Amino acid sequence: MSQSKSGFSLRKQLGRGKQIAGMSTTIAGGLRTAQRIGAFREPPREKLPRYIQTFCRKMAGSFGVKIEQVEPVPQHHGLWVSNHVSWMDIPVVGTVSPAFFLSKAEIGDWPVFGKLAHAAGTLFIQRGSGDVGSVTTQIASFLSEGFSVVFFPEATTTDGKKVKRIHGTLLQSAIDAGVPVQPIVLCYVNKDGTLSEDLPYYGKMTMKESIKKVLDSKSVTAYVLPLEPLDPNGFSKSEMTNMLQQRMQEGLAELHRRVLTTPPEV
Repeated sequence: MSQSKSGFSLRKQLGRGKQIAGMSTTIAGGLRTAQRIGAFREPPREKLPRYIQTFCRKMAGSFGVKIEQVEPVPQHHGLWVSNHVSWMDIPVVGTVSPAFFLSKAEIGDWPVFGKLAHAAGTLFIQRGSGDVGSVTTQIASFLSEGFSVVFFPEATTTDGKKVKRIHGTLLQSAIDAGVPVQPIVLCYVNKDGTLSEDLPYYGKMTMKESIKKVLDSKSVTAYVLPLEPLDPNGFSKSEMTNMLQQRMQEGLAELHRRVLTTPPEV
């Protein structure tokens, strides 16, 4: 191996090590805070959003991702939705929104991350009878109690260039609870103003490959743009789905125009 290649490899390994150390420090800090506020016994949902936002911002930062709100993101109650590009979306959305995340129930049994998810007030979805209908009912109940929820309606990740067809089944929960749907759109941008190719996690890429790409990326900013909320009053689930599809597609195109040097071809 040449000296230059060896030096590059060493710098890369040192960079990864520093970021992993930062992530470990953030997780340890999150566990200590959760213990201090009693979140392992009974998550204090009224207080949790500000702690979750701080933790998520630090987690994104440990991977070298800076988060910028193109316009201030409102902190009102509702059903939140976002386009979906990467696993990094979770700390990004968690930084800017006051909403709790949805998760499959089995994730709650994971070591460390399961404990953090419980402490963060995650809504664990019990799959089974009725499945989607049951999930919608659980979310509607949670919303009715005054707690916001966020989900990714594309149901899959993308390359970040456009919004795929969204699945609006869970929008019924907003209709049932009578709360607004608050869409946001996000994108990951390199220092030169181009769309990042390192942050998207989609297709046949493995999680290990994705984490390595994120660790090796430099100076990436996650830009977030809040869109006008949708009032579900008087609309059907199908109508809400169509309106949300259009709003998110137009919103992502607007975000790209505002933060990219050259909007991507879609």
